[in-house]
Amino acid sequence: MKPFMDENFLLTSEPARRLYFDYAAKMPIIDYHCHLKPSEIAENKSYASITEVWLGGDHYKWRAMRGAGVEEKYITGDADPWEKFLAWAKAMPRCVGNPLYHWTHLELQRFFGITEPLNESSARRIYDACNSALATPEFSARGLIERSNVELICTTDDPVDDLRYHKTIAADKSFKTRVLPTFRPDKALNIHKATFVPYLKTLSGVVGYPITTIAALKKALAERLVYFAENGCRITDHALDNLAYAAPDDAAADAVLQAALRGETISEAQLAVFRSTLLIFLGKQYHEHGMAMQYHLAAMRDVNTRMFDKLGPDTGYDAIDDANVAPALAKLLDRMDIEGKLPKTVLYSLNPMHNEVLIALATCFNEGPTIGKVQLGSAWWFNDQLDGMRRQMTALASIGLLSGFVGMLTDSRSFMSYPRHEYFRRIVCEMVGGWIERGEAPADYDAFGKMVADISYYNTKNYFFA
Repeated sequence: MKPFMDENFLLTSEPARRLYFDYAAKMPIIDYHCHLKPSEIAENKSYASITEVWLGGDHYKWRAMRGAGVEEKYITGDADPWEKFLAWAKAMPRCVGNPLYHWTHLELQRFFGITEPLNESSARRIYDACNSALATPEFSARGLIERSNVELICTTDDPVDDLRYHKTIAADKSFKTRVLPTFRPDKALNIHKATFVPYLKTLSGVVGYPITTIAALKKALAERLVYFAENGCRITDHALDNLAYAAPDDAAADAVLQAALRGETISEAQLAVFRSTLLIFLGKQYHEHGMAMQYHLAAMRDVNTRMFDKLGPDTGYDAIDDANVAPALAKLLDRMDIEGKLPKTVLYSLNPMHNEVLIALATCFNEGPTIGKVQLGSAWWFNDQLDGMRRQMTALASIGLLSGFVGMLTDSRSFMSYPRHEYFRRIVCEMVGGWIERGEAPADYDAFGKMVADISYYNTKNYFFA
């Protein structure tokens, strides 16, 4: 029986261990997509307890706790920090097989040196030890980043954001990690939602003129994109939960905008023409600025109305959509490519059945000199676990090129999520090392060591920031 999560965790062959320890483990982290608050980095926030930094805002854990029968009082309710931590500790043994089980223990090991499994009997010892460490300056937001060897972070930011915290961080030469904004204009494209018209008013206030036409909206978004570029933005992002295509048409899109301003309900056909028009416009803008574009697909948001009304979005009530994405996506990408304005694009789907679909589609738009100009992104959200990562990379190696993969991201709101990069790197090395062990690839450690180092770090750096 092997020890629980020791130094050879997930590395079952000598080639895998050699690839990991000699090549992948030492690479810095570029976390190119996350939901950390730049204000907490700028202000170097300290945390009162492990509950705050670990359970606050983590809807992955909240969902698991609900599944384990924990009452909402101990999840998002008014229970005190110890009671919430104890509830998580009691739930932990039930999480075995879920990535949270591995992530939790990796985080305890890497940040606090705690190798004892978390459960009800160990909860108090672990809670006190973590809180004692968190009371020191080394465990502030910046301290956690520096301890994790993070070179660069890309946050997720709305076009109306003034980016003042990014400016503060950039001006502070004592902090070596770069923190860059990501342009995410979802609210400007979600014309079918009640939040759209109020958002236009906010955007109008930022740019200084009324936005009552599609031309004005395009102008405003283009101006904000320039502002983001001036502040280091290299990546853009779109959550496309309802993906449909219609031929871009400014006049038709303007008519949809006028309908929304009149308070009318927007149909699916109207949404398709409005979104397609803006997505193609924005994609071409990204190309002009040399920015990469991310599309996140196949999520069903806020499916539990009662709990959405109580807690709001991003609280653990989203699910996987099984709608087709390929036909509309192919047309969107093709329309940009026809004009020679398709930017580098990373595609993510919450539905793992789309892995092969998206890889095959992506390869239709690849061209030199960029390696993997359009590619499947890392196993996302429900899929960033042991089996999901293996399936994603197996499909990528089988249909595309694993060697060009831009690798892992945390997609997290927690400063303690960086061991997910280690988790990913161990899985990569186990896969490639397995090929060597079984004679499916030669024991060329110069070549395959470089490959795992590229997937861990260099591909990300070259694709997004070169």
